Amino acid sequence: MRPFAIERYFARFEHSARVLLSSSDCEPLGLGDLLALADEESLEFWRNLSLGYTESPGLEALRREVAGLYAGISPDDVLEVVPEEGILLAMQTLLEQGDHVVVTFPGYQSLYSIAEDMGCEVTHWQADEAQGWRFDPAGLRAALRPNTKLVVVNFPHNPTGCLPSVDDFREIAGIVADAGAWLFSDEMYRWLEPEGVDRLPSACETGPKTVTLCGMSKTFSLPGLRVGWLVTRDADLMARLAAAKDYITICGSAPSEVLALMGLRARMGIVAANLATIDAGVAAVDRLAASYPELVTWTPPRAGSVALARIATGQGTYALCERLVAETGIMLLPSRVFDWGDAHVRFGLGRAGFAHGVEELSAWLAAPRPRSA
Repeated sequence: MRPFAIERYFARFEHSARVLLSSSDCEPLGLGDLLALADEESLEFWRNLSLGYTESPGLEALRREVAGLYAGISPDDVLEVVPEEGILLAMQTLLEQGDHVVVTFPGYQSLYSIAEDMGCEVTHWQADEAQGWRFDPAGLRAALRPNTKLVVVNFPHNPTGCLPSVDDFREIAGIVADAGAWLFSDEMYRWLEPEGVDRLPSACETGPKTVTLCGMSKTFSLPGLRVGWLVTRDADLMARLAAAKDYITICGSAPSEVLALMGLRARMGIVAANLATIDAGVAAVDRLAASYPELVTWTPPRAGSVALARIATGQGTYALCERLVAETGIMLLPSRVFDWGDAHVRFGLGRAGFAHGVEELSAWLAAPRPRSA
């Protein structure tokens, strides 16, 4: 498997940079803050917690809570996973060498790289920047082949912030179903739709040959728990996923499961706070773009906590980001780590200190330097 470019880049700077402007997660909660939000039943779980092995499918109360997030889903349709593990499990369970896969692009590398490394043929269904990063359903239809086994989508989309209209998404789901393919839907940023933007149905609600991935890392401010889930109504696929999990994590972390239950039960307040932080982040980038219209252009995200911005630098954004972090301790993410050229950066809008960090970036851009820099 080829190196995971975005994760290798974060490994260099995430825990050493002074200011993070590209984090995809929302402001993480502290343990004390989460415990203060907990209901009595989950606190009782916490007080009486055994640090032994846990149930392989996941804590029953947690799977019940997850199932309640979706229409027509039972706890038996839910498998607790580490979010990244969920992608690997699904790809290795659904795909074989020679299968054809269509995936939204640019995107999180494991959504396409695992299939490539398995010997699958992968077609990139590309976002249209000129249309606000829209994924045109006609492009998906044109990409399908007789041997298309899987279509992979990610909405709200990382890194562009695209969210299709409900009509577009229903058309997408219908195209996949008509082709007889599976639909794998990365929904890690679901529930981060601002007021006035319609939430999409989850893929697992649209048909039987679907798999939904979600988790606590982005929307719910608890990435350190390493708790996510796969949801499918196909019992045979669920059995195969559970069997494959035995070769990776086997079961979840007992403390993380209970803390995830607390977070889900307190989700309305957590999400509301994160949406307010994202709104402030969008306003900060709007001010930056207004201050440097010849340098910075962007389409604000329709949903989620990330967005791509184009920066017109003569040396490319990878070199710009390297220089920025070296000179200021501010980390930005260049689009090269998404295999998407060298003209964009990803902003992560959900951290509490983001707006102040953008002010520092603005001051750095204003400092005298050669235009090519």
